[in-house]
Amino acid sequence: METTSFLFLRLAVAISMFGHGLVRLPKLTAFSNWMVGSFENSLLPKIIVTPFSYLLPIAEFAIGFLLLLGLFTKPSLIAGSLVMLALLFGTSMIENWEAIPSQLIHISLFALLLHFADYNSWAIDTLIKK
Repeated sequence: METTSFLFLRLAVAISMFGHGLVRLPKLTAFSNWMVGSFENSLLPKIIVTPFSYLLPIAEFAIGFLLLLGLFTKPSLIAGSLVMLALLFGTSMIENWEAIPSQLIHISLFALLLHFADYNSWAIDTLIKK
């Protein structure tokens, strides 16, 4: 039962990340412009925000895709945690307090999945190990 619970939780986080990236990739420039505009009055300089705004949807898509497959699960969970930490920091810099609970939930789920990664039986990672 633990392996099935892990699968459902991994898939839920994967779908969230994959979906965020998937909808942003086709409109990458518009997304970047929106994000740069959001940070206009923050302490973070445009030289940092601009590359991050282009990398974020790619990272979300890739992390979500890998988690959907259960491929490189542990590194993907670590990468997802790092993305969430960066988002938490940025969200704090623009004082978007409403978005923080969602990001905290995501990072909590990444950490929980990482802690229970031994239950990751329904995954390509498991097939590769055999």
